[in-house]
Amino acid sequence: MPPIEVGPARAISAIDNRLARETRGQGQGPQKARDQVDQTVVKSDVPTAGEPPVDAERVQVIRKAVESGTYPILPARIADAVIAASVMLRSGE
Repeated sequence: MPPIEVGPARAISAIDNRLARETRGQGQGPQKARDQVDQTVVKSDVPTAGEPPVDAERVQVIRKAVESGTYPILPARIADAVIAASVMLRSGE
């Protein structure tokens, strides 16, 4: 395996303000910049996913249970769901 060459290390320091000042004066106002970006956006013909399926009645039941303090919070179940979501994100599913 060939060696990996790394460039010279630089010391950590503050950002040079001159760069920000130079570019700040050259641009147009924020609205004009936004308009330019909006003009370059290409919209896709692919249909959107639509509205997510939400059971409003179930949401109300859960909301009331949380407000009254009767909703069961199970740390082990929450941890399992977080781990499962992390695994799914890493695997690309």
